Amino acid sequence: MDDEWICGRLGEDEPWVMGAVNPPVFENSLFTFDTAAELGEAIRNEDERYVYWRGTNPTVDLAQRKLAALERAERAKCFGSGMGAIAATISSLVSAGDHVLVLGAVYGPTTQFLRYLEKFGVTHTHAVDLEACDSAIRGSTRLLYFESPSYMRYEIFDIAAVTRWAAGHGLVTVMDNTWSTPIFQKPLTMGVDLVVHSLSKYVGGHSDLVGGVVAGPSRLIRPLALTEYQLYGAAMSPHDAAKVIKGLRTLPVRMAAHQERGMAVAAFLADHPAVRRVNYPGLPSHPGHGIALRQMSGFSSLFSLELATESREEVAAFLDALRHFRIGVSWGGFESLVNAPALSTEESVRATMGIPVGLVRLSVGLEAAETLIKDLGLALERISGSDG
Repeated sequence: MDDEWICGRLGEDEPWVMGAVNPPVFENSLFTFDTAAELGEAIRNEDERYVYWRGTNPTVDLAQRKLAALERAERAKCFGSGMGAIAATISSLVSAGDHVLVLGAVYGPTTQFLRYLEKFGVTHTHAVDLEACDSAIRGSTRLLYFESPSYMRYEIFDIAAVTRWAAGHGLVTVMDNTWSTPIFQKPLTMGVDLVVHSLSKYVGGHSDLVGGVVAGPSRLIRPLALTEYQLYGAAMSPHDAAKVIKGLRTLPVRMAAHQERGMAVAAFLADHPAVRRVNYPGLPSHPGHGIALRQMSGFSSLFSLELATESREEVAAFLDALRHFRIGVSWGGFESLVNAPALSTEESVRATMGIPVGLVRLSVGLEAAETLIKDLGLALERISGSDG
């Protein structure tokens, strides 16, 4: 199936939609049955049957089907937040005494959750590359978790090489694919076992939704859906699922526009004397650019730059000097956003990820690239003391 058709039409011509141009939002908290036997059978298969909102409903199910098709997965399960999906997925794969390998820099709260699991006897180790993984792996290691591009630093890992290494050691692989979306990258086709996303970002696309999803084979999704999804209670609401469905309709078009604007802004910054480095895989100068071209079909517009400073005050001054970029967390919407980990991220987490003080994250939105470039140029001039 073509990705654009999946985003716009998959499941939307079925009889239950009744010809509505927007699929109906099922607001009811429960479903009833004609017989007690039918209810019992439905409860035993609540990951697929409509019983109670905490399980699933038709609106949520349609979003899940679309996301699974986009990722080339057998099944997907939507959650009330990205961390809901990440926490449930990791929990479903480990038990007391198990060890998790984390490859590269990953989302800060993911690291915080892994630290939280330590009180239940689950340990973890961060490794910068596969060579470090060779040294860090233990007999109790069960899971390899990573992002590509990686969190904040946007390093590229050879996904096929990572999954071959993990399979050779009997590990399950989980990858966060939020940066690329399934439009630009499909990790499951390169051997990854499970893919997680924050749907709050590009998929939703309008900064009005908090949600998450995990996609993969039924043998891993079904037990997760029946256990962690139900017990943690991080269920996606039908209204949020409807926003996911609407966001998917324009996702291919928006990602092309994000790529165009992101590339233009990154190229400008790469040539600026006040910028030490630009971490954007779409630039030919990026160390992982060649690998990215092999495993990705495009690039989003989230990246970081490293200011030529070690001063938190100068980093804050840069953010404050911007007029068009808004200071805030998250990303993937229409509006352009800026954030600096040194000002907002727990010091120990930042140190674990190797994130320098001068690193600034930009989420390039859908405004004109010329407007954004002018805003960044003026802010860089102010902090560098340039008269230009």
